[in-house]
Amino acid sequence: MMDALGKDGDTIFEDRRGAMTGLAYRMLGSRADAEDVVQDAWIRWRGVEPGEISNPAGFLNKVVTRLCLDRLKSARARREVYVGEWLPEPVVDEDHERLGEDLSVAFLLALERLTPLERAAFLLHDVFDASFADVAKTLGRTEAACRQLAARAREHVKAGKPRYHPSAEEEQRLTGAFLAAAMTGDEALLRGVLAQDVVMHSDGGGIAKATMNPVFGLEKAIRLVLGIKKKWPAPEGTDARLARINGAPGIVFSHDGVVFQTMGLEIVDGRIAAVYTMRNPEKLARLNS
Repeated sequence: MMDALGKDGDTIFEDRRGAMTGLAYRMLGSRADAEDVVQDAWIRWRGVEPGEISNPAGFLNKVVTRLCLDRLKSARARREVYVGEWLPEPVVDEDHERLGEDLSVAFLLALERLTPLERAAFLLHDVFDASFADVAKTLGRTEAACRQLAARAREHVKAGKPRYHPSAEEEQRLTGAFLAAAMTGDEALLRGVLAQDVVMHSDGGGIAKATMNPVFGLEKAIRLVLGIKKKWPAPEGTDARLARINGAPGIVFSHDGVVFQTMGLEIVDGRIAAVYTMRNPEKLARLNS
């Protein structure tokens, strides 16, 4: 059993833990589910005979991918009855560094529109640099079929890749201004930071108040923000801090030490082009653990 490898087996697995969690998170959109998958992979890893594996990274990617594909079967059924818009579980601050690049919410939502096999082929080859020969072994398909899966996925996710990279100063200025506008209901300030074609996304999971569908356009976005400020103001004593949400600028709101909302911002050409608000307490649980 792998126990015979002692610390060597443990070290190999721990060295790959961040990459495995990153792969599973991109596949599933849930950090909690990703960690469960990695734990299941650990159990399988411990059951492998010494000398049986020549490529530990390839073996672990294969195990994680197949576990994710199994979970996606039930996840798709749950998504069909999900209340309101579904957004991925937020990854906050330095937590994203262990999971690698390409964690933007727009990119993750683009992955959601792929079939599970397209998602797996694309991530394994384009993000985690696996050869198509290894992808084929993992998915039980031919190399040619895997190339087609990845090519189709590549076209779909192209739009989800951020093409504009704001400076740190621009991020801080726009995020701070948006926070001030949202907390005070300053319409003029909102008009100064939001793009004309801004999109407001919100996920409450049917548990917390949230819009059921995305809100498009500057005027509707302003009415939404001002309406929330008037009807459901933040509790007295709310703490709001600037943060990194999935590698992008954002805000974390907490009350009495409990995070109840995150807002990730997408900045394009000096304006906020999209806001991703997470209010589902189940997806914020990790931030409160």
